[in-house]
Amino acid sequence: MRIPYFQIVSFLLVTTLTQAQTLNQKLQTAFNHLQQDSQCRYASISLTVLDATTGEQVFAANPNMGLAPASTLKTVTSITAFNLLGADYHFQTQFGYSGTIDAGGTLNGDVIIKGGGDPTLGSWHYPTTKENIVLTQLITALQQSGIKQINGRVIGDDSIFDTQSIPDGWIWQDLGNYYGAGASGLCWRENIFDIKYETGAVGSPVKVLRTSPAMPYFDFKSEVITSAAGSGDKSYAYLPIGNKSMYIRGAYAIDKAKKSITVALPDPAFDAAWRLTDTLKRLGITVSHDPESTVTLAAKAEQAPVISKTLTIISSPELSKIIYWLNKESINLYAEQLLKTIALKAGKPVSTKMGVETLQNFWKVRGIDTHTLNLYDGSGLAPADRITTNTIAHILQTAVNQPWYPVFFESLPLYNNMHMKSGTIADVVAYAGYQTHSGRKLCFSAIINNYNGSTTAVRQKLFKVLDELK
Repeated sequence: MRIPYFQIVSFLLVTTLTQAQTLNQKLQTAFNHLQQDSQCRYASISLTVLDATTGEQVFAANPNMGLAPASTLKTVTSITAFNLLGADYHFQTQFGYSGTIDAGGTLNGDVIIKGGGDPTLGSWHYPTTKENIVLTQLITALQQSGIKQINGRVIGDDSIFDTQSIPDGWIWQDLGNYYGAGASGLCWRENIFDIKYETGAVGSPVKVLRTSPAMPYFDFKSEVITSAAGSGDKSYAYLPIGNKSMYIRGAYAIDKAKKSITVALPDPAFDAAWRLTDTLKRLGITVSHDPESTVTLAAKAEQAPVISKTLTIISSPELSKIIYWLNKESINLYAEQLLKTIALKAGKPVSTKMGVETLQNFWKVRGIDTHTLNLYDGSGLAPADRITTNTIAHILQTAVNQPWYPVFFESLPLYNNMHMKSGTIADVVAYAGYQTHSGRKLCFSAIINNYNGSTTAVRQKLFKVLDELK
C-alpha cells in the first residue's frame, strides 16, 4: 500500500522534533548536574547550542551572561579576519635603504626592514618564513644591489602599528612570557626566545645557562629557586620597558626534563635588525653603526628614515594558513596582530582599541549587540574580556556557508574527539566549536567562570555535558 506523501512528511517532522527534544532534555540534565557539582557551586556557567545550518537554537542555558571567554575568543577574531581581510590576504614586509651607493659599493645611508604587521616573519611554522630563509633573502637582495659595506645602520621599523604593544587588561605576570608577547608592526621569530636553565639542589638558585638564540644585548638576573620534584614550572620572566636587565622569578622543579622556558621579546624590530647586522658582519659586509629600532630611535628623539629604494618585498603565507596555526596552537600574538590589521585595513588609527571597535562594528551590522562583545584584546588573554556564549555560537554559525569554512574548521583542535577551540586562564574553562549529532551539524559555545579546585577535573565535567552533542 502506498503511504500518502503528507504522512511521510508528518512522520519525518515528528521524528526530527522528537530527536531535538531528546537532545535538549539530555543537555538540560547534564547541565543541571554540572551546575550542582561542588566545583561549580559559586561558578557562572553558560552554554549555547545552535543548528549550524539554520541558526535555530537547540539549547541555551544562561546564553546572555557576559563571561571571560579565554582563548575561545580567537574563534571570533579568526572569523572576523576572514571576513574583513580575506582568506588569501598576505602581509608584506618592505626591505630597502635610504641614501646612496657609491662607486665602490658603500651605502652611505641606512638599511631598513619596514614591517607590515606580519606575525610570521622568522617563524618556524612555515617553510618560507624560517629565520635563516628570511635572512638569506635580505642578504641576497643587498648583494644584488651592489652593496659591499654600509656606512650607516640596520633599522627595524615597526611604525605601521601604534607604540602600545600590550593590550590594556593584560596582567603583569603574563607580559614577559611567550604567551604574553606583544604585537608589533615588525615581528621576528614570533617575538619569543628560550632561556635554558641549570637546576641545583632543592632550595638553591636556578642558573641561566644560555639562551636560544643568543641574546648578548640582555643581562639575565635569575631569582628562580629549584623546587621539589613534581612541582612543575612556576617561573616567570619580567622585563621593564627600556631596561636591558631581564629578571626571572619563581620556582622550577628539580625533576623537569626540559629545563628551559620560553619568554617574550620586548622589541622584536630591534632583534630583527640585530640579527641582520650580525649576519652581515660575519659575511664580511661591515656596518659602521649599531642596529636600531623605532623604539631605540625614539629614545634619541629620532625617527626611522624613509626607504628611498626598495630591494625586495617579503610576503607572508596566506591568512588561511596563519589562522590554522593561530587556533591549533592558540598563538596570542597572531590574534593581536590580526586585530590591529583589521583596523589598518579599515583605514582607522592602528591600535588594539580600534581593532576591537572595527570588530564590534562588523558584527553590529549583522545583528549582534556590541554590548555582548565587551573586549580588551583579540586573543582572550585579558581577564576582563566579556562575551556571551550566544554571541560566540552565532558568529560560529555565520562561518558555515563561507568558502573558507573548511579551512577554519580544520584549524580547530580536536579535544574530547570534538573539533573545538579551548580557552583556559585563571578560573576559566571554555570551549567553542562544531559537532554533528544524528546527522545534524551543530555549533556551540560553553564557558565556566569562577570554578574552584582542579582545572583538569572541571574540564572533564564540562566534557560530560558536551558529550551529549555526539
